[in-house]
Amino acid sequence: MKKTAIIIGAGPAGLTAAYELLTRSDIHPIVLEKSAAMGGISRTINYKGNRIDIGGHRFFSKSDRVMDWWLSHMPIEAPAAGSQQISYHGQSREVDGPAASSDDAVMLIRQRKSRIYFLRRFFDYPIRLSAQTLWKLGLFRTVKIAFSYLRTVVFPPKKVENLEDFFISRFGRELYLTFFKSYTEKVWGMPCDKISAEWGAQRIKGLSITKSLLHFLKTVTTRKAADVGQKNTETSLIENFMYPRLGPGQLWELVADKILAMGGEIVTGVDVDRIHCVGNDVVSISGVDAAGAAREFRGDYFFSTMPIQELVRAIDVSVPPRIKEISEGLQYRDFITVGLLASKLSVQDKAAKSSANSTDGNLHIKDNWIYIQEPDVTAGRLQIFNNWSPFLVRDQNTVWIGVEYFCYDTDPIWSQPDEQIAALAKRELEQIGILKQADVLDATVIRVPKTYPAYFGAYEHFDELRRYLDEFPNLFLVGRNGMHKYNNQDHSMLTAMTAVDNILLGREDKENIWAVNTEMEYHEKRSESKSEAEVPVAVRA
Repeated sequence: MKKTAIIIGAGPAGLTAAYELLTRSDIHPIVLEKSAAMGGISRTINYKGNRIDIGGHRFFSKSDRVMDWWLSHMPIEAPAAGSQQISYHGQSREVDGPAASSDDAVMLIRQRKSRIYFLRRFFDYPIRLSAQTLWKLGLFRTVKIAFSYLRTVVFPPKKVENLEDFFISRFGRELYLTFFKSYTEKVWGMPCDKISAEWGAQRIKGLSITKSLLHFLKTVTTRKAADVGQKNTETSLIENFMYPRLGPGQLWELVADKILAMGGEIVTGVDVDRIHCVGNDVVSISGVDAAGAAREFRGDYFFSTMPIQELVRAIDVSVPPRIKEISEGLQYRDFITVGLLASKLSVQDKAAKSSANSTDGNLHIKDNWIYIQEPDVTAGRLQIFNNWSPFLVRDQNTVWIGVEYFCYDTDPIWSQPDEQIAALAKRELEQIGILKQADVLDATVIRVPKTYPAYFGAYEHFDELRRYLDEFPNLFLVGRNGMHKYNNQDHSMLTAMTAVDNILLGREDKENIWAVNTEMEYHEKRSESKSEAEVPVAVRA
């Protein structure tokens, strides 16, 4: 009899799990999604023909398995005659793939540019200690930063107990205070010395001043084909990345269509509220659909990408009080994006303006992200969607940006009317010189709850909660919220792939799932685990 896998959530982890099960086994996947959209926080929202990428998703991974997976669904756009070649896996090659004019299901190759906006000026991100940066900082700040960093090199911290210690150990106290503290505390709403150092180890990994300088010297002394592999480059320093022509949601909508075409099921509008167990085995999942009707889904394997706090509340067996206490103490940071359509921006780059072509319209700035370090505004980051893909913008003579606010759903801004939040975004951007309110043509507001699992609160006891949930042998926690782990999109996919590997291999230990994105490098280590070739292509139930 064919076995069934019930998958909670149609984000990158959930859809990857469903696709992997369909293509590698006889297990029938049923995906339950609370909303009507595919992709979770990697979805793309279409507002009057202008598309919003929530948070910004670079399609880049040091995992060949993920890179190949993406390209199997969406090939790299064929380069136009005389254009730059594409390099992948270290080999420069022409890429076979359809041109965007004939098929929009392609990956564009985008040049990464992110900067910090501080003192009403732009600074490279990651920070490059170039002459221009030092001139903008001024002599006094520069000397303080230099001596602070040298002091850290000579007298490194004996213990790295929190995120503040982590930043100081890598960059020195003055550089931390100048460029890291304000933005990080905007993101988390919490002092850096109250946040676990594990966040820095996971998100920043091996980045340091030394590596930033070496990377800068390398980029100014070498010229080569666009490389989307970049395995020897720190993730924070990558120069190029792939990006779906119509945003990340385009890929996940395509994957969802393939899942349905292969016989999988995706049920939308289901709000999961009960995990039914017999002993330590999950036997079914219940929820309420959009019409208010109760639905129950029985299965053999269960994947959860829902927030762990909600998962524990839904388990219908007696959960130990200590586990409930830890679960209820987990915290999440929520997220608001204000989409602003403008006729132009007030800021511009001379170089970008001089090289502007017909597709640039009134945009003379090349940034994907701009990190707002200015302490006099609450906006945390800007996205310029034109620079992610020009096809996200309906009219190329307009500028389409996302103003990002980090908050809790208990903060006043979360419950304010959309018009009031949009007015705040316009007012703050004019205040710091990004645009003029009179140049804004339209606005929309998008709220995304539980976007960032927090590394404070009860997180220090998370291992106890993890051990308890791992005792359910047929329950697999995957994805960002499913694991309460600040994973990138590729990490979330790898957790789902690894969980499917374990099912097909009959492996009960889940340590390899939790190990994704915990080391400095997350290359696939074939020598430490069975290769994909050893995983059975089909499992007959």
